[in-house]
Amino acid sequence: MIKKVSLRKAIINDMPAIRDLVYELAVYEKAASEFVASLEDYNKNFEEGIFQAILAEVEGKIVGMVLYYPAYSTWKGKMMYLEDFVVLEEYRGYGVGSQLFDAFIEDAKIQACKMVKWQVLDWNEPALAFYQKKHATIEKEWWNGKLIFDNE
Repeated sequence: MIKKVSLRKAIINDMPAIRDLVYELAVYEKAASEFVASLEDYNKNFEEGIFQAILAEVEGKIVGMVLYYPAYSTWKGKMMYLEDFVVLEEYRGYGVGSQLFDAFIEDAKIQACKMVKWQVLDWNEPALAFYQKKHATIEKEWWNGKLIFDNE
């Protein structure tokens, strides 16, 4: 059993903790070597308003977060894209993730979004089960494409 979970919007001083959580997620997703964004990148991009985050804290310790940004659907209109969603392993199973996800959904609605989107790995059974409990549609017919730039 964990003590009370409190949620709050991220501030610039939270960037080291956010970056650490994203690194933990990259390790979980077996992609740690692909994680190259620096703390300076996080600070700069957060200050530019590129992304937002909601944090979960227990007794002053950041134990989870959702990181997201506005996007646009030509079919639906304004939307929010959930980039990263992570709860420290020892705090999973206590409803922290559900509270974070619900806060993300509420914030997207407050910001007048018509939809939210995210990706989930096909092997991540706990995440898939979580999203199914939230009545999410998991699309299996779309394939992801990307180009990575070396802007050194």
